[in-house]
Amino acid sequence: MTDYLDTPSGRRIAYNRLDGDGTGVVFLGGFMSDMAGTKAVALEDWARLQGRPFLRFDYSGHGESDGAFRDGCIGDWAEDAQAVIEALTDGPQILVGSSMGGWISLLLCQRMQERVAGLVTIAAAPDFTEDGFWAGFDEAQRSALEIEGVVMVPSGYEDDYPITRRLIEDGRENLILRSSLPLPFPVRFLQGTEDTSVSVETALALFEHAEGEDIRLTLVKGADHSFSTVDCLKTIEVAIFDVLARV
Repeated sequence: MTDYLDTPSGRRIAYNRLDGDGTGVVFLGGFMSDMAGTKAVALEDWARLQGRPFLRFDYSGHGESDGAFRDGCIGDWAEDAQAVIEALTDGPQILVGSSMGGWISLLLCQRMQERVAGLVTIAAAPDFTEDGFWAGFDEAQRSALEIEGVVMVPSGYEDDYPITRRLIEDGRENLILRSSLPLPFPVRFLQGTEDTSVSVETALALFEHAEGEDIRLTLVKGADHSFSTVDCLKTIEVAIFDVLARV
């Protein structure tokens, strides 16, 4: 059953929460995705079998949460994530961030480090607004963004991505690969070699940039960006178990 949280920023966030014992797990989804996705639901089922606390939620403008997607930005969605963790979980959590959720989870590792017990990312996409969208725009697209405030970009899914000027400008305020990135807890980065949205080079750059004594990168040959096959889901579970064993 979906519940709702009214955050300090005035946004109404939809969430599903499992009660349990031990260190909790929080799933942070991707850009224009929602908490009903395969990975989020599968991890909730896994947590239920473990009797472990689990939280999944929709950022504002995503899924069942209030707001329009094109009105949001990385800073807003990171605020949403921080608000639900602070309000709905107890103690340090294992963050599991997928794609954009990887970027947001890394921001949370900086902003609320005392509430992070460990981190697992799946095809993490740090700084993608700048290094992906903006870097890939031609002059016509950049001009249209400045004049019209939005550019539609093919997503590879049913709906195109509306990339707004606010999304790009706010993204520049939240870049993490341009400054120190201390991660003083167990970290497991997961990346598929056939991911056409986030490259292996991006995963390697994040791995090299992150600072910590217990950081590992796992490359899964043939896995795509969804990372949702039975084997990939098992890989995520193993990574969470590995982090939990070291907490």
